[in-house]
Amino acid sequence: MLASFFLVAGASAQLKYVDATEFGLVNKLCQTENRYHRVDTDKYDLTKNEANLLHMPAGMALVFRTNSSRIGVRTDFLDYNVTRSSTTAVSQTGYDLYIRRDGEWLYAGSNAPKDAHAEQMLIRNMDDSEKECLLYLPLFCELKRIEIGIDEGATIEALPNPFRHRIVIFGSSFTQGTSTGRPGMSYPMIMQRSTGLQFINLGVAGNSKLQQSFARIIGDNDCDAIIVDAFSNPGPEMIRERFLPFVAAIRKAHPRVPVIFLQTIYRDRANFDLQERAREEEKRRAAREVFDAAAKIYDGIYFVDEPNLTGTDHITSLDGTHPDDLGYWRWANAIRPRIVKILKKHGIR
Repeated sequence: MLASFFLVAGASAQLKYVDATEFGLVNKLCQTENRYHRVDTDKYDLTKNEANLLHMPAGMALVFRTNSSRIGVRTDFLDYNVTRSSTTAVSQTGYDLYIRRDGEWLYAGSNAPKDAHAEQMLIRNMDDSEKECLLYLPLFCELKRIEIGIDEGATIEALPNPFRHRIVIFGSSFTQGTSTGRPGMSYPMIMQRSTGLQFINLGVAGNSKLQQSFARIIGDNDCDAIIVDAFSNPGPEMIRERFLPFVAAIRKAHPRVPVIFLQTIYRDRANFDLQERAREEEKRRAAREVFDAAAKIYDGIYFVDEPNLTGTDHITSLDGTHPDDLGYWRWANAIRPRIVKILKKHGIR
């Protein structure tokens, strides 16, 4: 009898898994053969590293509705690699779940697999009411298949895209989400949940250098606005060389779409490293110079050059370059009012 009890208890604890292709996928730029790639990289002249980064689903999220008391995930990885010392395993290979309550997206649960084949529970012990779910995908791995686990008798169905417009945001490791604690804490995704706008993340850690290949990727796809974290990766010489051609390529493809450039943040390693401080100050000067030159040529381009994006107390840096979750939250809230104002000017609300 005791053996039978444990057998029944074990069976009742099992989740029913459903292929995630049945559910909506938001924040995706374009159609790709692999649903969880951000770009069809074979179409563009990219380095191997750039292509690998674009195979990672950073910023993309599944949206679905369920009455299950538990939600789990099972993943078939094409590339499972937890090697980024400045980023948690949850952000690299795990998932970040939000549930909508009273019109706001509220954190519900997050987890990372212990290995490339492990199932992971995100939340349990909920009531059986219907819940609208937003599930951010891992930032730094390549996926083949995702399955969502629910109670055996529960229902689950696709949810329409809850976000408005298509705003492409191209940038550095900051934009992709390096050093976040979980995938939903990059600054574009924080802004998404607070504004209801759809931010399509084209962050490519260490590789946002105003390349023409990325201008072409952006130009080939419909969007309502473009935001570029343009000045974090390139040095001052590269900024001066590449900025105007990059703007020209974007403007040729999207002549009326607003384009917003972001100044890079202050890096706390410059507190005492004088060489680093001088280099970063020169990058910021170069950014202001090239933008002023571009603004004399093109209409509808903007520069968000807010000071103290991560605060003035110098407590948010994780590794001297990247902020932690608090820093990203401050960053999102510092630039959001200006970005929202610019977008409203162009009818994007």
